Amino acid sequence: MRAVGYFRETKSRGLAEQSESFLEFCKSNGFEAAATFLDPGSPPEAPGFKQMLEFVRLQGAHGFLLVAISDLMNLGSGPTEAVRRYFQLASLGVPIISLNDEADLPSDLLRIWSRSRSNGSVGERVKAAMRQKAVRGEVLGRPPYGYRVGLRRRLVIVPVEGSVIRYIFRLYLKDGLGIRRIARRLNDEQLRTRKGGLWSMVTVRDILRNRAYVGTYSRFGVRVPASHRPLIAQEDFQRVQERLDQRRPVGEARRMSPFLLSGITYCGYCGNKMIGVTRKQRWQRRSDGMTRMAQYRYYQCESRTNRSLCDYHTRRAVELEEEVRRSLKPGGSRTTKTAGNGALAAGEAEAQIRRLREKAKRLDRRLEQYLESAVSGRINQDKLRSLGVNLASEQLQVEEQLVESHKLAELRASEAERRRQRDNALHRLHENWNALAFGERRELIRAVLDRIVVKDDAVEMVFKP
Repeated sequence: MRAVGYFRETKSRGLAEQSESFLEFCKSNGFEAAATFLDPGSPPEAPGFKQMLEFVRLQGAHGFLLVAISDLMNLGSGPTEAVRRYFQLASLGVPIISLNDEADLPSDLLRIWSRSRSNGSVGERVKAAMRQKAVRGEVLGRPPYGYRVGLRRRLVIVPVEGSVIRYIFRLYLKDGLGIRRIARRLNDEQLRTRKGGLWSMVTVRDILRNRAYVGTYSRFGVRVPASHRPLIAQEDFQRVQERLDQRRPVGEARRMSPFLLSGITYCGYCGNKMIGVTRKQRWQRRSDGMTRMAQYRYYQCESRTNRSLCDYHTRRAVELEEEVRRSLKPGGSRTTKTAGNGALAAGEAEAQIRRLREKAKRLDRRLEQYLESAVSGRINQDKLRSLGVNLASEQLQVEEQLVESHKLAELRASEAERRRQRDNALHRLHENWNALAFGERRELIRAVLDRIVVKDDAVEMVFKP
């Protein structure tokens, strides 16, 4: 018989440990390990559990499957959720066993529910556990580049990434390279970020500032020194911080001159953003020897600025902003009115979601009533299973309907509201361009335009739908 394992990470047992126990269990009992589904932490959407349900639906009827779990509470973040998921699996006709040979899952249902009634709020216990994890240095969230989450939720060095971190610090501290040149060096040497992307000045700077590389874990305003193995010596890290601070003297305010189209302007050649750049130039006239000064503002490809990739593509700020202003004229397909039933359709979708959520809550309350009846002896375990399985089938249908309703609601609401806001913003820009304050003008432009694609000889305005 083939076995499927499902495991959630807990403070007492990590995913790796549970997976190893599952493989040993299969080996000892003569089962074939067909698949393992995992949910790190306690995500409310539980993608691993949903994937397992789909796998069981497709394979269970003809695959002689059973599902193995660590224990009943490992199915959910609380008693109600754990019991609900147990019955959802049971409703698909698949046997459920525990890696603990002595566990009796049907009896565990009643013991867990009886115990939960006297232990206070589940939510409060979860929050307290999260705070305790932070104090102990256990990782919450995505680990920094150079580390992964290991046993006991501690940061563990990833050898290849760790070498890149040491390389970055060496280039900055020993070789004297600036942040921009380090990003260029990494990209030239075909080194990539964790997601396979290119390095930028911002990414390099954040790494140089991150105290995780000296072994300090920081979360929720709490610092835990020596919580994991460091990649950088404390004295080297401190020297890097001092050098970074010297780049901008303490107390010196940097005057930023904002650009109207920053954030939505893209290079038409490499696809990366174009950023606003201000340059001051001084020169001396030969005719009279007088010193002259001028300031230039333009948009420049970020790849060239941060990564030294792409060519020197620029566009004067005044010229580009004026071209955008001329393009923002009402009329034509860009200002098509929102269909009359758009808002109504969006409202109906939202109402459907509210109905489904209320139904899900009612089903959970019914499940809790069944559990109360079983604990008090008014119904036996066989009756509880029968009621629970029937209820679970209905719960699965509600969850599937909620997923589809959310997709539909997002589509309809965003379409109707975006069109209304876009048309209003377009009208205000056209009528009041010069009277609008800079910040308001910029927000209105972003409400209308999705992006501006700039080439040396052309500008393409991409309007929001």
